[in-house]
Amino acid sequence: MKKSTTNADAPLVRAYMDGNESALCELITRHKQRIYSFIYSKVFDRDLAEDIFQDTFIKVIRTLKRGAYNEEGKFLPWVMRIAHNLVIDYFRKNNRMPKFENKDDFNIFSVLSDNSLNIEKRMIKGQVESDVRRLIEELPDDQKEVLKMRMYKDMSFKEISEQTGVSINTALGRMRYALINLRKVIEKHNIVLTN
Repeated sequence: MKKSTTNADAPLVRAYMDGNESALCELITRHKQRIYSFIYSKVFDRDLAEDIFQDTFIKVIRTLKRGAYNEEGKFLPWVMRIAHNLVIDYFRKNNRMPKFENKDDFNIFSVLSDNSLNIEKRMIKGQVESDVRRLIEELPDDQKEVLKMRMYKDMSFKEISEQTGVSINTALGRMRYALINLRKVIEKHNIVLTN
């Protein structure tokens, strides 16, 4: 019975880490079509797909040379994750969130509301949602509570007021400060939220 490709990769990875350069050539040859096809299916541009493919293997080589690879027997899924992350990076760098003329027009959640998303935008949307959730965790508890109720539970300010025991104006104020504080964190860390 033929050994699965996954199991056959491990000895080649070890051989390359031990200094056998041709082992990497064999790994690349073995998986090039699948990795390249995956990248191309996301970017639909041959030159760009080739660039991202090369960047993927530059990262692979650097990681292996540092001895930092530890996903024994899972070489291809690991490389595909690297390629996936580089595709997301490309879209994040090239589809920056538009700057707003008036800072009060800024709405961090506007980037999360597109229902007709293609595959690239779905990948980016997932990353943005993850980034936004991390940013929300840095808010003071009272602001975080109101923001989560409003944005994730779709509660009205009247419902938020009743559940938290504060006035509607206080709930509105907390929401406003939450958005202001999120904007400050985004600007301070130069975070890019893609559209």
